[in-house]
Order: sequence, then structure tokens, then C-alpha cells
Amino acid sequence: MKRTAVRISAQGIEAVVLLLMAIGTVFVFSASASVQSNYDWKHFYRFTGLRNLLYFPLAVICMYVAATVDYHRFDLRRIRWYHSLTPWFLGLSIVLLGLALIPGIGQGIGEDKSFARRWLYIPLGSLKISFQPSELAKWCTIIYLAAYLDRFEDTIKRFWKRFVPAWIVPGIIVVLIVTQDFGTAAFIALLSFILLLIGGSRLWHFLTPLPVILPAFYFAVVSSQTRLNRIKNFLEPGNLPYQAVQSLIAISSHGLEGAGLGRGVTKYGHLPEDTSDFIFAVIAEEMGFGGCVVVLLLFILLAVLGLIVIYRCRDRFGKLLASGIVLAIGIQAAINIGVVTVVLPTKGIPLPFVSAGGTSLLLTASAIGILLNIARHNSELGYYEPTKEVNWRFERKARGIGRTLGEGTQ
Repeated sequence: MKRTAVRISAQGIEAVVLLLMAIGTVFVFSASASVQSNYDWKHFYRFTGLRNLLYFPLAVICMYVAATVDYHRFDLRRIRWYHSLTPWFLGLSIVLLGLALIPGIGQGIGEDKSFARRWLYIPLGSLKISFQPSELAKWCTIIYLAAYLDRFEDTIKRFWKRFVPAWIVPGIIVVLIVTQDFGTAAFIALLSFILLLIGGSRLWHFLTPLPVILPAFYFAVVSSQTRLNRIKNFLEPGNLPYQAVQSLIAISSHGLEGAGLGRGVTKYGHLPEDTSDFIFAVIAEEMGFGGCVVVLLLFILLAVLGLIVIYRCRDRFGKLLASGIVLAIGIQAAINIGVVTVVLPTKGIPLPFVSAGGTSLLLTASAIGILLNIARHNSELGYYEPTKEVNWRFERKARGIGRTLGEGTQ
């Protein structure tokens, strides 16, 4: 019965994610429609809506391919580090983050593309495909911490020996991201904090470095006038930023039923980032309160199904990895919806599976694939059987013990 529940949860996760991606594809296409709706199909990749139509099937492929990869390949406890995928992906993400900071290689926003360098552009003939290294770094951090906490389960409560070293990799990633994308850096730090707490670190471990962390956080906020203005505007309801005002107008303008699919008006130049950070406002305007409830219920259902997988998982690494994936998607969705509804200060955090953005969609779908693999290994579809590579170290020890016992009986 327990294994059946996990199998049903895995099937439910697949259905919910596919439905969320379908909703995202439809509303990104709607939000990206221009007044003339004249698309140049020869250069379709320049249009967000058409580009997202391509990302949808690619994301589905990524999800199912990732679901076939044994999640123990990311483990650091049962296999040697150079056989694990974790250090290689982690190293790649750090290198890409460094490249994104180099002028001429990393691309940002603004007229000269020099502000907030968050993207790398990969030329493919006449196409330039953008890639956001911070998204890869986010998922690599989750995988690394899950593997680290599993590897050092018995000693993780030691502050200097395990807790402090655990922050080295997340710290490097946060430092590389924070100058260009404060929101993502803070989000990765928050996920690291929660995972370490779940993994067995003591609460006082987090309180000890506060005299250093709080001044650093304060400096990071006040050093940017944009961040400072966002907080000030949030604390003064009568002085909300333009994006927040337009978002509230979109949400409140058509009541329960909405204006109808494709009939929203705020997307016509009134609501900035309507296809990405504020896509939930477009859904609210066109589908009304009912559409908002459907999206919210889908994310809640995804979180509940993920919790079932976590609860039924039989190994610590799988539990920690699944927890990180579910937490990342759930918290990110909550932050995005909180920003759109002006419950939180304005910050560029996309809505998982729904917002436009190829890097986010493909990598988040891949993370769901890993979650499905964890579920399958703990369901009636098949128990996990360690591979020869995983068991190599233990087999060698067993042979050594056997030889020792054999010599003792002679």
C-alpha cells in the first residue's frame, strides 16, 4: 500500500507539472501577443510566445530523460567523488557564473547590456540562445547540500568541522550571483539555510554568524539604490512602484470570471515583465479569480504529492534531495505570487513552469525528473539495487574482511 501511494504520487506529479507547463505556454503566448500580432515565422525565436512553444516539448523531454537517471549517481557517500555527477555539475555552474561576470561574455540589461549580467549567449548560426547560469547553480547547490548532509550525517552537528565547511560552496555561489541578481542569491541562501536545518544542523549554528551576516545583508541592500527604493515603496502603500500598481489593476479589473483568454489589456505595454515575473497577473486578468485558484491549487497539490514522496523515501540522500526540490519550487512559487499580489516587495523571481524562460523551465523540469526517479525507486515499480560502481567500495572491504577471517582460521 505504501509503495502504491508513492507510485500514484509520481503519476500525480507528472500530471500536475504537465498541466502547469501547458498553462504557462498558453498564457505566455497570450501575454506576448502584440497589437498587430504580426509574427515573422522565419525568425520565430525572437518572439517570446513562439519561443516558449518550443521550450514546452523540450522541457517534457528533459523531465523524462532526468527521470531515467539514477539519483544515486549524485551521491557522495556510496561512490567516490569523481564517479559522482555532483562535483562536475557544481564545477560547471561555478565556471559559468564566473564567465557571466566577464564584460563581453556575460550579457545583462540596459542599452549597453552591461547592467545585471545574468546571461550567457550561445550562438547557433543566426540564433543566439540565452542561458542563465544562476538557475543551474541553484539546483546544483541543492544537490550538493543533500549529498554533503548525507555523507556527513554523523558529524553534521559539529560547528567548525562540518557546518562551516558546508557553507563554502553555497557561499561562493551566492557571492558570484549577489552583485548581479540579489533576489536569486538571497533565495539560494534561504534554501541552503533550510536544507542544513532539515539535515541536522543545530539552530545555534545559524545564530553564531549573525553578527557578520546581518551587516553584510544590510550593506548589500543599501549599496543599491534600486533595492532600497523597492523596500521604501513597499513600506509606503501610497507610493507603490509602477509594476506593482499595474499588477493590482490587472488582478482586480475583471472580478471572478476574468476578461477571457487573450482579452486582457494590461499586457499591451502597461505591465512590464508580463510574460515572466508577472505572468500570474495576466492569468488573473484573463481568467479571473477562478483561474488564480486553479494555479494555486496545482502548486499546493504538487507540494503535497512531493511530501508523500519525501515521507516514503527509504534513504536519507533521497529524502534530502526530494526535500530540496519540493522546497525550491514551493517557496519560489509563493514568492512570485506574493510579489504579484504586492504581499512582498517587487523582485524578479519567475513562477515555476508558468513564466517564460527557457533555462528556468528546462532545469526545473529536469529537477522534477529527479524527483520522479526518487519516487520510482521507492515504489512498487522496483526497489533500488546498488550498481557495481556504487557497491565497489563495500565489496572491496568485504573481500578484505573475508581474507582476514580466512587467514585467522588457518
